[in-house]
Amino acid sequence: MNTSRTLPAKTENARSKLLDAAIALVRQQGFSATTVDQLCGMAGVTKGAFFHHFASKDALGAAAAEHWTATSSALFMEADFNRHDDPLDRYLGYLDFRDEIATGEVSEFTCYAGTSLQECYGSSDAIRDAAYQSIAGHSDRLAEDLDQSIAKYGAPEGVTGLSLGLYTQAVLQGAFILAKGQGNAEPVHDAIAHLRRYILMLFGRTDRM
Repeated sequence: MNTSRTLPAKTENARSKLLDAAIALVRQQGFSATTVDQLCGMAGVTKGAFFHHFASKDALGAAAAEHWTATSSALFMEADFNRHDDPLDRYLGYLDFRDEIATGEVSEFTCYAGTSLQECYGSSDAIRDAAYQSIAGHSDRLAEDLDQSIAKYGAPEGVTGLSLGLYTQAVLQGAFILAKGQGNAEPVHDAIAHLRRYILMLFGRTDRM
C-alpha cells in the first residue's frame, strides 16, 4: 500500500499547510525538536503567516491534533472493512487494515496524537487534551462495533465495547513506541497478531483463527 494514505492530504491555504507540516515533522522528530522556522520552511509560509494563524507553537500542536483526527478518521471511514455486515468482522477488518498500512518509514505509520500526547502531557494542557480526545474518539468508534459484537456473540462479565476500544488503542500506541525503538514495523505487526488472536478467543470465533 502507498504509505501516503496514512498522511493528511496536501492543502493550499497557509493554516492547513502549517498543520500538515506539524504532523509530518512531529512524527519524524518529536514536538520539542520541531521549531517554528522548520514548520514555516516545510509549509512554505512566513513567520508572520504562522503567528497570524497560531498564537504559539503549542496552539499549533493542539490544532494539529484536531486536524489529525479529521484526516485520519476520513481514511478509516473510507476503508473497505466498513462494508462487512458482521460487527466483529468490521473490527477484525480494522485490525487487518492497521496491519496493512504499517509499512515504510516509522514516521509514516505512527500516530501524531500518540506521539504528541506522550511527549507533551506534562508541558501543554492544550496538546494533551486534544491528543487524548483524538485517541479516545477513535476508541469510541471502535466501541460501536465491539458493543454490537458483545450483543451478538457474548463476552465475559465486565467486558464492554469502550474498554476493548481503549485496549485496542493501548496495544497500537504501545506497539508504535516499540517500532520507534526498533526502527521498523515488526512490533506493530506482532502486536496486531496477538490482539487479533485474543479478540477471536474472547468471542469464540474459531473460524477466523
